[in-house]
Amino acid sequence: MNRIIAVVNQKGGVGKTTTSINLAAGLAIFEKKTLLIDFDPQGNCSSGLGIERENPNIYEVIIGKSSLEQVTKTSPVLEKLDIAPANMDLSGAEVELVKEYSREYKLKEALGSMADIYDFILIDCPPSLGLLTVNALTAATDVIIPIQCEYYALEGVSQLLTTIRLIKKDLNPNLEILGILLTMYDRRLNLSHQVAKEVKRYFLEKVFSTIIHRNVKLGEAPSFEKSIFHYDIKSTGSKNYLNLAKEVIAL
Repeated sequence: MNRIIAVVNQKGGVGKTTTSINLAAGLAIFEKKTLLIDFDPQGNCSSGLGIERENPNIYEVIIGKSSLEQVTKTSPVLEKLDIAPANMDLSGAEVELVKEYSREYKLKEALGSMADIYDFILIDCPPSLGLLTVNALTAATDVIIPIQCEYYALEGVSQLLTTIRLIKKDLNPNLEILGILLTMYDRRLNLSHQVAKEVKRYFLEKVFSTIIHRNVKLGEAPSFEKSIFHYDIKSTGSKNYLNLAKEVIAL
């Protein structure tokens, strides 16, 4: 069965979009047909992979003006990777959907039979627990939660876990946490070691074996509209995300 994975954390700056871009690209490199849905109004997944953010995009899909197939674009460098782009128009969907019937299911309905085309669908969620994130969690089979190895790393995670439990109880009984991903790890810092130890103690076997190390190349790649693999295949970030892709495929 294909996996629909929501990459979610209501905190910004935790490596969520970086993970969405490079995990999707890594899965495609391993010949897995992959769709990356940019579900953040900032549209950084789209621009980070060289995809124009013009209309129509995922906003038109959510409000019912376009189909997902109509807005989906194929990566210019990876045949197995498709992207459904987003732009700031998507921010209006939070307001527009409030009055809609079954508003939590709009993304799930939009996926429809298209979900069967892909081995993996990744959804890059906005840094909030609003209606867009609820739609993503309702459509997903699994969740990946990036947690940065920095001070206050676990702040707000309990609220996210509560939201996931409520979605599982009321809207999507099949939703599971696929894994907790440690990001921005700096082996030179005691703080990184302490945070990693605390996260593993709390989440046990749910923590991915792969750790994403702090790496300058990961920060540079989006400005060149490339995944880390096409920007610097020999970098630590490239090795980390290839390992993560292998781990996700094996689960």
